[in-house]
Amino acid sequence: MIQLAPVFPLIGFLLNGLFNKKLGDRPAGLIGSASIFVSFGLSIWAFFLLIGLPEHARSIQCGWFDWIISGSFSAGFSFLYDPLSAVMMLVVTGVGFLIHVYSVGYMRGDGGYSRYFSYLNLFTFAMLMLVMSDNLILLYLGWEGVGLCSYLLIGFWFHKKSAADAGKKAFIVNRVGDFGFAIGVFLIFWTFAAAGHPTVNLSEIAHLAPEILVAGGGLVTLITLLLFLGATGKSAQIPLHVWLPDAMEGPTPVSALIHAATMVTAGVYMVARLSAVFILSPVTMAVIAITGVTTALFAATIGLVQNDIKRVLAYSTVSQLGYMFLACGVGAFASGIFHLMTHAFFKALLFLGAGSVMHALSGELDMRCMGDLKKRLPRTFAAMFIAALAISGAPLFSGFFSKDEILYNAFISDYGHPVLWGMGLLAAVLTAFYMFRLIFMTFFGSSRVKPDVEKHIHESPNIMTVPLIILAVLAVVGGYVGLPRALGGGAWFEKFLEPVFPGAHGAAAGTVSHSYTVEYLLMLASVAAAALGIMLAYMFYIRDPNRPKALAEKYGGIYKTLLNKYYIDEFYNVAIVRPIVAASLFLWNIVDVKIVDGIANGSAGAIGWFSGRFRMVQTGLVRNYALLFVLGVIALLGFMLFKQT
Repeated sequence: MIQLAPVFPLIGFLLNGLFNKKLGDRPAGLIGSASIFVSFGLSIWAFFLLIGLPEHARSIQCGWFDWIISGSFSAGFSFLYDPLSAVMMLVVTGVGFLIHVYSVGYMRGDGGYSRYFSYLNLFTFAMLMLVMSDNLILLYLGWEGVGLCSYLLIGFWFHKKSAADAGKKAFIVNRVGDFGFAIGVFLIFWTFAAAGHPTVNLSEIAHLAPEILVAGGGLVTLITLLLFLGATGKSAQIPLHVWLPDAMEGPTPVSALIHAATMVTAGVYMVARLSAVFILSPVTMAVIAITGVTTALFAATIGLVQNDIKRVLAYSTVSQLGYMFLACGVGAFASGIFHLMTHAFFKALLFLGAGSVMHALSGELDMRCMGDLKKRLPRTFAAMFIAALAISGAPLFSGFFSKDEILYNAFISDYGHPVLWGMGLLAAVLTAFYMFRLIFMTFFGSSRVKPDVEKHIHESPNIMTVPLIILAVLAVVGGYVGLPRALGGGAWFEKFLEPVFPGAHGAAAGTVSHSYTVEYLLMLASVAAAALGIMLAYMFYIRDPNRPKALAEKYGGIYKTLLNKYYIDEFYNVAIVRPIVAASLFLWNIVDVKIVDGIANGSAGAIGWFSGRFRMVQTGLVRNYALLFVLGVIALLGFMLFKQT
């Protein structure tokens, strides 16, 4: 039955894709949503069967057929179902289903309605293939599948140049990371084959890695760095983060799906799935942790000044993904997956809430043209307020438990360091600030809505707000599955994933021991960070709304740098894009047109010239042939006479 989970989204894709001109909006939405709902039901059913098994038996392999066979090597179209894939399946299908339902209302009336749902179903299918695969080749198929779907959905409104460009940007930037990932997969196969174990099976790699790969060696470091390069592309980490903010050009539910349940979580999942390999390279673990916490802090600073509501959320995603990689880098893989899950709840809620605001304001994105929407959009406001509290790490909300666990592990883990913890804590302050800046600018203060839009403001229909309510509940209670022992819980989530990460160094896996006093102090620091960020946002945007403008004028250079995202896009344009374009034009105009085409066309012209001359030998006229015959005889006679003399 587990094998059927990805089948239903594939069927939905085929039905909506093949019959998109014949299906109406209602059947297309019903097919798209129902297919994900069935997969979600299967995921729940399988999850409860899994937890009913003994811990040592919670790893099930099943498949459709043998896919690639070469000598002793084989790779099947087969799946691995264990605690990690169970969690990922629930996130992908559960959050994905709510986004599909929301889309039924949000996309109503769009000319590409059926095409939209076919792409959304294909996206879910590809992500399920990625998280369910039992080998690296099938995982790579899903990996490239989500990349293709992101291109299709980001550029969904392809008649807009900005959307088409954003889709291409996402696709091209990810090619850089995917190249590294592919080379890493090749190196794993080559290394294991050289040791007499030609395999790409994930379970076999995890089991054999400590025997075949030398811990701390150059080869395992090279392999893991290449794999992590792929993760930086998919999960938008420095320096391959630039595609994700531009992905806002797609429909808002697409942003929710990409940021919460599918593509950007792929890199985190891959690192966690191959934790047995990554843990063997301290250098790579340090690189992952430093990259993650730097990205978290870097993206948070950019989010402070953005005025586009979706762009603020985009940089928030980049920052939160940095936290997940920080967790993986310090060996707390379960904590990273825990934050991936809670983040899916409140980030999907934030994006869908932003879509509800846009729906009410005729597509408005600029928060400077909002304000005083709290009473006019009560359900949207309540949902987004809960999500903001959760992502800020407010106590008793889901984000508090998962983010606090990451910071705790960053401080106490053998792979951690107080500097990493300090940078993560500072990013938490900035997160709380920019999220409540968004809330205050959108829902509080005086109305700055354009007059022609003001009279049309309305709450979204139930089909859009019910998913918000469900996600809001999850944003509150979703973290209690990981309630730490210090607060009376049993760290159940981490314990559930523990068999998947036997070499992990998380708080529940036995690292440097500390008393609960240390944990309480670190927890208190996290709460203080969230409170400080919220308080500063209140002072700037409620108590004294003129202060941000004054500070922007006073520190104009810093403000412009942050507003322009540190000019990294401009730098890439000058240092990479333009040289490549110039080199391409040179290769086209000189090498291709002048040299390649010149040789080919010149050869054809020369042959044509000679052919034009020699074809006169055969004109089809008898008198010409007779003349040539006579001339030939005369020439032959002349030659013979000359030879005799």
